[in-house]
Amino acid sequence: MAIFSRKMPPPDEPNTPPSNVEIAQAYHDRTKHHVYRYARSAGYLDWDTQPDPFRRFDGTPQTRLPFTPDPGVPFEAIYAPATVPPREITFDTIAAFFENSLAISAWKEYRGARWALRCNPSSGNLHPTEGYLVAGPITGLSDRPGVYHYCPEDHCIEQRCAFDDVRWQRLVAAFPPHTFFAALTSIHWREAWKYGERAYRYCQHDVGHAIAAYAFSAAIQGWQALHLDGVGDATLAALLGVDRDADFPVVQEREQADCIFAIVPANTTASVPRSLPVESVQEIAAGTWQGQANRLSSDHMEWDVIDTVAQACVKPDRAISPAPKRSRSSQDAETGVSPCGHSAVQIIRQRRSAVAMDGRSGLDCSRFYGMLSRVVPGPQKMPWTVLGEPACVHLALFVHRVKGLKPGLYMLLRNDAAIEPLRAATNPAFLWQRPPGCPEALSLYLLHPGDCTNTATLVSCQQDIAGMSAFSLGMLAEFETSLRDNDAWFYRRLFWETGMIGQALYLEAEAAGLRATGIGCFFDDAMHEVLGMTDRRYQSLYHFTVGGPVEDTRLTTLPPYSRARGYPILHHD
Repeated sequence: MAIFSRKMPPPDEPNTPPSNVEIAQAYHDRTKHHVYRYARSAGYLDWDTQPDPFRRFDGTPQTRLPFTPDPGVPFEAIYAPATVPPREITFDTIAAFFENSLAISAWKEYRGARWALRCNPSSGNLHPTEGYLVAGPITGLSDRPGVYHYCPEDHCIEQRCAFDDVRWQRLVAAFPPHTFFAALTSIHWREAWKYGERAYRYCQHDVGHAIAAYAFSAAIQGWQALHLDGVGDATLAALLGVDRDADFPVVQEREQADCIFAIVPANTTASVPRSLPVESVQEIAAGTWQGQANRLSSDHMEWDVIDTVAQACVKPDRAISPAPKRSRSSQDAETGVSPCGHSAVQIIRQRRSAVAMDGRSGLDCSRFYGMLSRVVPGPQKMPWTVLGEPACVHLALFVHRVKGLKPGLYMLLRNDAAIEPLRAATNPAFLWQRPPGCPEALSLYLLHPGDCTNTATLVSCQQDIAGMSAFSLGMLAEFETSLRDNDAWFYRRLFWETGMIGQALYLEAEAAGLRATGIGCFFDDAMHEVLGMTDRRYQSLYHFTVGGPVEDTRLTTLPPYSRARGYPILHHD
C-alpha cells in the first residue's frame, strides 16, 4: 500500500462535492510543513529531468531588444512614479521595461556549473513565471500590433501573433492614449520538480514578485501598472495564446494565465478600465499564431493535487476586486525615509538573495521604520496601487538587531481595520504597545519583548538565516474572510500580495546596504502557535528575512549578456 497519494482525498460526503473554496482550504492545509513532517514532494532531485529555466517558442520571429542606459531616476521615485516625466512607448523604453523587471541580472558559476540570476526573485531560482507583451505598432519592433513573449535568456521578444490595427483599436478604445499591456503566466512544473505539492504556493508568490517588478520598472519610465482584475483566466489565456493545445505539446508544461496589467502614463487623469472587451480578445485569438513551446524536461512526475487546486482557483471574468476603501493608512504621512543615493536601476539590477546572514549586522530604528513604511499601502504609492485595496496581509516581525528598538515579537498592520480582529485572533497576553519613538503614521506594535532568535529559526524550518538576521517575519493573510468574500481565486491574490511585499523588502534591503531573502520553507502551524492562533482566520503564507549577508567566495560572478554588451568575461564577487 502506498504511504501517500499525490491526489486530493475524496470529500467526507461523496454525494456533496466540495466547493472551490473548500478545495483551496484543503490544499492549503495539506501542503503545510510540520515539525514532524514536511509537505509531500519527491524527496530527491532528479537532475536528469531538471526543467529548462527558459521558455522559448520555436518557429516565432524573434527581435533582440537593445540594452538601455540607466536614466538616473532616484530609487525613491519608484514609489511615486507621477514625479517622473512619462516617456514615450518606443522600442527602447519597452526594452528597458523588461530589462529592469524580468531580465537576467548576473550569472553565477561554480566548478563548471552555471546558473542565471534575474531581477525578479524566484523560489529555488526555478523561475516558473513568464512575461508577455500586448502592444500596438512600435517602430523597430513591428508595424503591426501583436502579442509577444519575453525571453530573458537572450533579452528578446518573440512575436506569437500579429493582427491589424482595427482589432487593436477595439481592444484599447476605452483606455487612455499611450497604453500597452503586460501579462504574467506560470509553469507549475518548474516548481513542482523540486517542491512537489507545495509548488503551487511558490508559483503564486513568485507572480507577486514579478508584479512588483513590473510596477517598479514601469515607474522608472514614468508609467504605472494597473491590474485588470476584471479579466478572467480563460479570457487572458485566449489573448496570450496559452490555451492553444497544439502550441503546448507537453501537457505538464502548460502555462497558467495569471494576470494582466494596463501600463499607462503615471500622470494620466483618465479613468482606466479594469477589464478587456471579450469580443476583441476573441477576434485576436482567432488570428494566426506562430511557434511551439520548447520542451522543458525529458520526463515528469505527476502532481494531481496541483492540477486540482489550480482548477478550483480559476478566476472568472466576473471577479472584480473590491472598490478602494479609505481608512487611515499607515502611509498617509511619510515616515521620513532618507535617500539611499543610488538610482532605481542600480538597486534593481544588484538585487540578490542572501544565502546566509552574519549574525552581527543590524540597522538603525529610523531606517527600519522607513523600510516598513515602504511596504504599507498609501495614496498613489507604488506598487500597492497595482492590485488596489484592501490590504489583506500583515507582518509578524521577529526583531533581532535593530538599534533603538527592543528585541522581540512585533506586529505591523498594513490595514488599520485589522487591529481588533488580530487582537482577538492572537494570544490575549500580548502587549500591543506602540514602541517609543515610532512614527505615529506607522501601525507597529510590540507584542512580546525578548530574544526571539531561536523561535524565528525554529519556525523557519530550523534555518539559521531567520535568526542571524537583523529581523525576520511571517506574512499573515486574512485567510478565511478573503476566500469567503471573493471566492477561491483570491487564494492566489493573497500570495501575490506577499510576493509584492517580498520584492519591496528585497529592494529596501539593498538600498540600506543589507540583503534579504524569501523563506518558503516554514512550519505553518508552529508559526501560528507562536502567535496564539488556533483557527484559519489568519494564515502565514510567506516568510522573509533581512540582514548582513555572508558572501560565498567560491562562486564566480559573470555579468548578464556579457557577449552582447562587451563586458569582460569574468569577475569575482
